Amino acid sequence: MVVENGYGKNQYQAVGKRTIRHDGVDKFTGRALYGADLTFPGMLYGAVLRSPYAHAVIKSIDTREVERHPAVKAVASSRDLALGSENLAEVGEGVVTSTRYLSNNVLAADKVLYKGHAVAAIAADSPHVAEEMLSLIKVEYEALPPVTDVESAMQEGATILHNQLVAPSYGEEAPQESNVASHQQFKLGDIEEGFRQADLIREREYRTSTVHQGYIEPQNGTASWSHDGHLTIWCSSQGHFGIRDNTAKVLGLEVSRVTVVPMEIGGGFGGKLPTYLEPIAA
Repeated sequence: MVVENGYGKNQYQAVGKRTIRHDGVDKFTGRALYGADLTFPGMLYGAVLRSPYAHAVIKSIDTREVERHPAVKAVASSRDLALGSENLAEVGEGVVTSTRYLSNNVLAADKVLYKGHAVAAIAADSPHVAEEMLSLIKVEYEALPPVTDVESAMQEGATILHNQLVAPSYGEEAPQESNVASHQQFKLGDIEEGFRQADLIREREYRTSTVHQGYIEPQNGTASWSHDGHLTIWCSSQGHFGIRDNTAKVLGLEVSRVTVVPMEIGGGFGGKLPTYLEPIAA
C-alpha cells in the first residue's frame, strides 16, 4: 500500500517503511548550520542585562560609563527601539499581541514584568568582555509587588501590571485598569437544561504549574547591516516571515529593508516564534 506524501509531487512512501529525513545527512555529518554556528569577519558579540526583579518601575538607565569603555562597541536600550503602538501583531500559532508589548519584551521601557526581563544590551569584541561590561550599566529600579496567581490578580486593589490596559470584562468594557487581558465564552446548547437532566453533577477546580518548552538550543540572533541600509538577520526561528515583519516594526523600518534567514532549529515547539533577540542583534 502506498500513500501520497502531501507535498504535491509524484512521490510515494510505502506504509510501514522508514521515511527518509531529507535533513538527516546534514545533521548527522555536522554540516547543518544552527544559529550559533555563524561567524563573520569583525563580528561583535552581545550580552543582555536582565532585571533582578519580577515587577518594578525603571526609574533610570545610566550607560555613560559603559559607553566610554574602549572594549564596548555599542549599547542598546528601549530608546533605540520604535515606540510601539497598540496595533496587534501576530507572533505565531494564533498568539496576538500589540507591537508595544512586543517591543517592551525585547527591551523593557518603563517597567519590568518578570525576573530576567531584558533591560539593556551591549556589544563587544568577545562574549566574555560583553558579559563583564554589563556591570557598568547602572539601572535604578522601584520595586513593586509582584502578581503571582490569577485570583489575586483579579481582586480589587491588586497591583496592576499594564497600567494602560482596559480589558473587556464579561462582554463589557472594564471601567478601570485591569489585569484581565481578555474574557472569552464558548457556548453550545442550554447548559441549565443540561444540568436539570443530568443524573450527576460534579464540579471541580483544576490547577497546573507554569511550563515552558524544553528546547536544547537557546534563543539566538545574528544581524548584519549592508552599506545600503538593508538588514539581514540569521536566527533559529520557527516562523521567519513573522520575525521579519515584527523586527521591522520594533526597529521602525520598512519591511522591505529586512531579510530573515532561518537556520536549523535545536528544538522550538512554539517557543521560537515571537521576535525577541533579533532586534537587539540589529
